[in-house]
Amino acid sequence: MSTIGDRVREARQAAGLSQTALAGSAFSPSYISLIEAGHREPTDAALSVLAERLGTTLEFLKHGDDGPNEARTRLELDYARLDLASGDPAGAVHRIASLDLAVVTAALRSEVLTTLARAHEMSGELESAITILEPLLAETQGRNDHLRAGVLTTALVGCYLEAGDLHRAVEVGERTLADLDGADLVGTDEHLRLASTVLWAYVERGDLLYATHRASELVRLAESLGTPRGRGSVYWNAALVAEQRRDYELAQRYTERALALLSEGEPDRDLPRLRLNYAWLLLRSEPADARAALEQIDLAEPGLSALGSTLDVARLQVERSRAHLLLGDAEAAEADARAALEALGDAPRLEAATARLALGDVLDARGDQEGATEAFRWGADMLGMMAATRHSAGVWRELGDRYLRRGDVDEAARAYDRALREAGFQPSLPTGLPHQTWSVG
Repeated sequence: MSTIGDRVREARQAAGLSQTALAGSAFSPSYISLIEAGHREPTDAALSVLAERLGTTLEFLKHGDDGPNEARTRLELDYARLDLASGDPAGAVHRIASLDLAVVTAALRSEVLTTLARAHEMSGELESAITILEPLLAETQGRNDHLRAGVLTTALVGCYLEAGDLHRAVEVGERTLADLDGADLVGTDEHLRLASTVLWAYVERGDLLYATHRASELVRLAESLGTPRGRGSVYWNAALVAEQRRDYELAQRYTERALALLSEGEPDRDLPRLRLNYAWLLLRSEPADARAALEQIDLAEPGLSALGSTLDVARLQVERSRAHLLLGDAEAAEADARAALEALGDAPRLEAATARLALGDVLDARGDQEGATEAFRWGADMLGMMAATRHSAGVWRELGDRYLRRGDVDEAARAYDRALREAGFQPSLPTGLPHQTWSVG
C-alpha cells in the first residue's frame, strides 16, 4: 500500500520536479527527502503547500484514492461510464454535473471531463464536447503527458471531423503527432490511432494523393511496431482511403484484416463501427451482397446501440434500409430510413441528407413519386446548408444519379455541378463570356 511519502514522490516525478524545486523557499530539500523516505510525517499545512505545487489535493496526498472526495468521485464516474455503456449519455451528463471537480486530483478531473465529453459526443452535441476537450488537451500538453494528450486529441479530431471542421482537425492532430514523435512515442497505440484518425481528415479534405501515401507509411509502421489494436486502427483507416479511390477490393481486404485484429481486444465501439463500414462496402461491391451486409449490421447493432453515438446508430439504420431495399423488403427499408431521420432531427447534417436519399429511394421503389421528389428536395436543401467536403460532393453525386434515373435532367445537372464544385472543380468559363448559338443545317 502506498504511503504519504510514496504519493509525494510519485506526484513530484509526474510533475517533473526535483526535490529542490518542490521544496522552494518554504522547505529544505532534505525535508522533502525525509518525507518521501517515510521518516517524517508532514503537517496538514505542509501538505497543503506541497499539494498546490504538485497540482493535486491535500486529501489525495494524505489518503490516496481512499479519500472521501476522491472515492465518491470515482464511484460516480464508474456509474457515469455504466450510463454510457447502457446507451444513456444524458444520465451520464446529469450524474457528472453533480460532482465538485475542484476537490479531486488533476488526473481524476481529466478522466471525468473526458467521460463528459464522450457523453456529449454520443448525444450529437459536438460543440459541447469540443468546448471540454480543447482546454483539457492544453492542460495535458502543459504537463507533457504525451500519451494522454494523444488519447484526447484523437477524441477531439473525431469531433471536428463529425462537425465538418476539417482544417482544425488536421491542425490539432498534426501538432500532437509532432509532440509524440519528439517524445519518441511513434508506433504506440496512442500514436497509431491518432495518425489513423488524422488520415481520414485528409481524405475528407480532398487530399487523397497524400492520404494514400500516408496510409502506406502507417501500414508499414503498424506492422513493425504496433499492437493488434493499433494495427487494426491503421488498417481500418487505410480501408477508408481505398474506398475513396474506389478500390473496393483493397478496401475489403484491409477491412477484413482490421476486423481480425480488433476482434482480439476488449469490446468497445470500434469493432461495431468497423462492421458497419464493412456492410457499407458489401452494399457497394459489384455485385452488392445485401445478405452479407445485413449479417454485419446485425453483429454491429448491439455494440452501437450501447456504445455508439446518435450518428452511429443513424448510419446503421440507413445502411440497413439500403440492404432491405436491395432484397425487396420496401416496408422494412422505409421503417429504417424514417427511424434514422427521427433520430437525427432537423439539424443540417450530412447523415440526415443521406437518410433523405435513402427514404427517397424507398418511396421511388414503392411508386410514390411525389414523396420521393420531396425527400430528394429535402436532401438537396440540407446539403446546401453545409460546408463543402469531399464527402458532401459524393452525396451530391448520388443525388444527381437519382434525378437522372427519374428523368429530371435539369435537377441532375444542378446536382452534378454542385458535386464538382464541392470536390474543388470550379467552372472553366469566365462569367459573361459571349457564346455562339449553333444550329444544325
